[in-house]
Amino acid sequence: MSLAGQRIQPGRYSLIPRTLSFLLRDQDVLLLRLPEDRGAWGGLYNGIGGHIDQGEDPLSAARREILEETGIIPERLRLCGVVNVDTGEQVGIGLYIYVGEVTSAEIRSSHEGEPSWIPLEEINQTPVVEDIPLLLPKALDAFRCLIPFSAVYSYSSEGKLSIKFAE
Repeated sequence: MSLAGQRIQPGRYSLIPRTLSFLLRDQDVLLLRLPEDRGAWGGLYNGIGGHIDQGEDPLSAARREILEETGIIPERLRLCGVVNVDTGEQVGIGLYIYVGEVTSAEIRSSHEGEPSWIPLEEINQTPVVEDIPLLLPKALDAFRCLIPFSAVYSYSSEGKLSIKFAE
């Protein structure tokens, strides 16, 4: 497909691509506790991820972010979902969700946060970013059944998150 065929049009809805990964080890998931000064998510646990750089594919970006933030190279990493985050602006977020498995427990901190192995049964008692209790089970199901999910996030005028998973 030619570049001209891509029809980039100013004023159309655009997405900033990002990755979010969950690593599994036995019955634990690796989450990153974000620094307290990290705005609305400060002090909360989230998956591992970040921006996809120009010219970088989503899988390579996910692997790079995992290595930078934890020092881990996952043995398996599988795309499990894609989420369109409607920010209410002309530019939204395109989030590629990955799940991987590791056998090594050795992790290191970075300026992005403190990684910790959290038992899966304790996720609901852990201070996590607001979408994790719904997103993580969907990602784990997709990892096991090999069928990725898709979803749209949107926010009310009061800033309340709404998640709509495709049927």
